[in-house]
Amino acid sequence: MPELVEQEQSQQNLQRITEALDSGMFVYVRKLLQNLPAYDVALILESTPSKSRSILWQLIDHDLHGEVLEELNEEVRKGILKNMDPEKLAAAAEGMDVDDLAEILRTLPDRSYQEVLKSMDHQDRARIETALSFDERTAGGIMNTDTITLRPDINVDVILRYLRLKKELPVATDSFYVVDSDNKFVGSVSLSALVTAKLTATVESIIDKDVEAITASMPDIEVAQTFERYDWFSAPVIDAEGHLLGRITIDDVIDIIREDAEHSMMSMAGLDDEADTFAPVLKSTQQRSIWLGVNLITALIAVSVSSLFEPVLSQLAILAVLNSLVPSMGGVAASQTLTLVIRGMALGHIVDSNSKKIIIKELAVGFLNGLIWAVLIAGLVALWQHNLLLGGIIAFAMLMNLTAAGLAGVFVPLLLKRMNIDPALAGGVVVTTVTDVVGIFAFLGTASILLMK
Repeated sequence: MPELVEQEQSQQNLQRITEALDSGMFVYVRKLLQNLPAYDVALILESTPSKSRSILWQLIDHDLHGEVLEELNEEVRKGILKNMDPEKLAAAAEGMDVDDLAEILRTLPDRSYQEVLKSMDHQDRARIETALSFDERTAGGIMNTDTITLRPDINVDVILRYLRLKKELPVATDSFYVVDSDNKFVGSVSLSALVTAKLTATVESIIDKDVEAITASMPDIEVAQTFERYDWFSAPVIDAEGHLLGRITIDDVIDIIREDAEHSMMSMAGLDDEADTFAPVLKSTQQRSIWLGVNLITALIAVSVSSLFEPVLSQLAILAVLNSLVPSMGGVAASQTLTLVIRGMALGHIVDSNSKKIIIKELAVGFLNGLIWAVLIAGLVALWQHNLLLGGIIAFAMLMNLTAAGLAGVFVPLLLKRMNIDPALAGGVVVTTVTDVVGIFAFLGTASILLMK
């Protein structure tokens, strides 16, 4: 219920701002934007056509630019950054978390990138350069270097006095990390353990040395799975030698999960997961035309297979009517298996050690589904056309194609992954082509053998 209320409120805000912009009520729009959190402002920007978006950006309080940039999706953010002066961008970057700033800097042209770096002090520049040295899809690329470290021999009283002087903790702090004199990770001390310990106790006496650290090279998907497995709120990040580099918090993990889900959904349609809903017409056309071209090629393959059986199609018109039925059923079955397998791979359920078992399982499911629907469709066609042989032909084709669909739906994504090709992006086209070709060959090929005189 609270989510529905928030969604309705966001829609009302968008409606009011859109109407005010159309009426030229810019002062009113500025006041509305000042009272909204950064996430809602980012949502409004993403829900606005590009021409109005540039006006909205100018109306947002400059002090909020950094927070709003953190919340925008990559495509919309690029469009805004392209029109920002390096000096204004550098000002917006002040106070941003290192991981969010690193994500933004990766999208900048070199001139703006260098300008922002020059505006930072030595310590902040060193932190951001450390984050940028790692691949953005790894733990090192998404970590935040804003951490508080402790030494084992310090007592609790000293730490608490230091924290009172500091007055605030890094966002989402639930633990402090303990390091030795070489900055190597030793363990962690939870916030609750620190505030309940005796003032004379040392860190050594309350440290938890069983805490697992994440290596900076770990892929972000594995990071999310590890957080889920251990119900972590935050985790330390170390390099290959065990030196503490930073930390990852649950909000970073939520972003990973959301982005991965968007990537899988959009890739199924051949679209960029950061695609701008209100991107210019020509840009959207260009992006979609590439994938439409790929689909056209695969469709031509299926058509060319059908053309091999022109003689039997010209003699028996009913075959042309029924020809689309078998490939269609196979395509649906293959898509079901493909979706299940891609999800299993993303969650880590399917690995090399159990891939054979999932292949056998889906092959059996495809065969059983083939038997069920072969019998049903054979009976319907035989009654409709009063032709048992035609019913038997389509039953055989249905059995072969649904079996092939089960096999292709699991084998294709596994093969694509081994070839370092995103299964979500290319899997659907490949399995659909397989079921089209197998279905047409099985149906028209069998019909050519048994029905042609």
